[in-house]
Amino acid sequence: MDFNVKKLASGAGLFFTRAVQFTEEKLGQAEKTELDAHFENLMSRADCTKNWTEKIYRQTEVLLQPNPIDHTGARIEEFLYEKLDRKAPSRITNGELLGQYMQDAAREFGPGTPYGSTLTTVGECERRLGAAERDFLQTSTISFLSPLRNFLEGDWKTISKERRLLENLRLDLDACKARLKKAKLSEAKAAMAPDFQETRPRNYVLSASASALWSEEVEKAEHELRVAQTEFDRQAEVTRLLLEGISSTHVNHLRCLHEFVEAQAAFYKQCHFHMQELQKELGRLPNAFALNSGQSMVAAGTAAEDISSPVEKETLKIEEVQAPATGTRKAKVLYDYDAADSSELSLLADELITVYTVPGMDSDWLIGERGNQKGKVPVTYLELLS
Repeated sequence: MDFNVKKLASGAGLFFTRAVQFTEEKLGQAEKTELDAHFENLMSRADCTKNWTEKIYRQTEVLLQPNPIDHTGARIEEFLYEKLDRKAPSRITNGELLGQYMQDAAREFGPGTPYGSTLTTVGECERRLGAAERDFLQTSTISFLSPLRNFLEGDWKTISKERRLLENLRLDLDACKARLKKAKLSEAKAAMAPDFQETRPRNYVLSASASALWSEEVEKAEHELRVAQTEFDRQAEVTRLLLEGISSTHVNHLRCLHEFVEAQAAFYKQCHFHMQELQKELGRLPNAFALNSGQSMVAAGTAAEDISSPVEKETLKIEEVQAPATGTRKAKVLYDYDAADSSELSLLADELITVYTVPGMDSDWLIGERGNQKGKVPVTYLELLS
C-alpha cells in the first residue's frame, strides 16, 4: 500500500512538473528544446499520411456501400463475427436482390408474355451484375481497405504512442534544464563575497553553508539533466525510425491502390459485357412497345401505297427494297449493334441513320440506310427523331 501511495505521489508530481513546463512554454516564460528540421518534416509527413489515408478509407467505404444504414449494419456484423473468430457470411447485393424480384415477378405475370420473358432476361442479367459486384466488394476489401485500416489501427497508434512519450520526455528534459539554470544562479549569489564592514563572522559561516548546499543542488540537477537527455535521445531515435517507416507504408499503399484499380477495371468490364449481352437478347425478344411503334410507322409510311406489295416477308431482298417517297425518318442509334447476316446493317452508338418500313416486314425491325449501305436494324436499338 505504501508503495502504491508513493508511486501515485511521484506520478502526480511528475504530471504537475510537466504541466508547469508546458504552461510556461505557451506563455513564453520557458525555453523549449526544438527538434531538428528533418525530424519535424518526418512528423509533418506522417500527420499528412494519416489524415489523407483516413479520408480515402472512409470515402472508399461509402463508395462500396453507399447506404449508411446498411454500411453501419455491415460493420457491426463484421465486428461481431471478428470477435467470435468466425467468418462473416456472404451478403446478397442489391443487384442480386433486384434480379430475384424480377424473376419472381416474371413467374407471376407469365414467362410466355412479352413482359414476363423480358423480366426473366433482365433479372438474370441483374443477378450476374450483382454477383460481379459482390466479388468486387470482397476483392476491394481484402486488397485495399484492409491495408489502410491496418495502418490506421496498428502502425499509426504505435507512432502516436511513441510521439506522446517523446513529448513527455522533452518536457522532463526542459524542466531539468530550468532547474539547473535556477540552481546555478542561486549558487552564484551564495558565492558572492560579503561586505566585511557590515557582515558579522556568523554570517560567513551561513554563507559558506548555503554555497555548499547550492553546489550539491547543482550537481544533482546536472545528473538529472544527463539522465533526462539520455532518455530523450533514445526515445527520439525510436520515434525517428517509426516515422521513417512511413515511406514503406506509401509503397505498400501504392501496391494496394494498383490492385484496387485492377479490381475496379475488371468489375466494370464485366458489367459492360453483361449489358451488351442483355441488349442483344432484348433485340431478339418480342417487344410490345416496339410493336406499337412499328405499326405506327407502317400506317404513316404506307397510307398512299397499295397494301398488296410484291415484297413479301418470306422473300424480302434488301437490295430490291426501295425507300418510299414518304414515311422515312431519322433515327439516333442508342447502342452498338453487330449485324448477324448480310441482310442486317451494323450500327455504331450515337450515329444518325435514315429508317423506314416496308409492308409485310416484322414489326421489331426497320430498314436502315447509311450512305450507300442498307439493311435491317432492330427497333430497340434506335431513338426515332421527329
